[in-house]
Amino acid sequence: MSAALRLARPDDLDRLMSLVGAFHAEEGLQDTDETRREALLPLLEGIPHGCVYLIGPARAPLGYIVITFGWSVEFGGMDGFVDEIYIRPAVRGRGIASEILLDLPKALAAAGVKALHLEVDRENEKTQRLYLRTGFKARERYMLMTKPL
Repeated sequence: MSAALRLARPDDLDRLMSLVGAFHAEEGLQDTDETRREALLPLLEGIPHGCVYLIGPARAPLGYIVITFGWSVEFGGMDGFVDEIYIRPAVRGRGIASEILLDLPKALAAAGVKALHLEVDRENEKTQRLYLRTGFKARERYMLMTKPL
C-alpha cells in the first residue's frame, strides 16, 4: 500500500482535528479541542518548528504524523521528533506506518535533519516492534524526562 504524504495546510484543520481527537481519545490524553486547535494551527500555517503530514488520500486521510524540530550538539545539527503518528484503526496492519517511518526519515535527512527521535509507551510492545523494524533504537543510557511549563 502506498502511504502518500501531503503537507497539511490550514484548510486541513477540521480533518486533522478529527484524527487528532481520535488519537488522543485512544491514548487517554486529557486535552480540549481548543488546546489541540491552538497547537496545530501554527504548524499548518508554516511555523518553522515543525510540520504535519496527512497520510493517504487528501479527502479522507488514513492518518497523520507530526514532526517537530530542534537542535542537537550531540547529533551535529537539526534534529526532529515524531511528536505524534496515528493511523486509523480500520487500516492498521497494512504496512502504512512502516512505510512512513522508513521513507520520511530519508527525506528529512536530505533536508539536513541529523537525527529523528520518538517516544513509546514502555508497555506497548507491538509499537516498540514497529519502531525497531523501522530503524529506531532505544538509548538505554537515556530516558526522556518532561517538565510541563
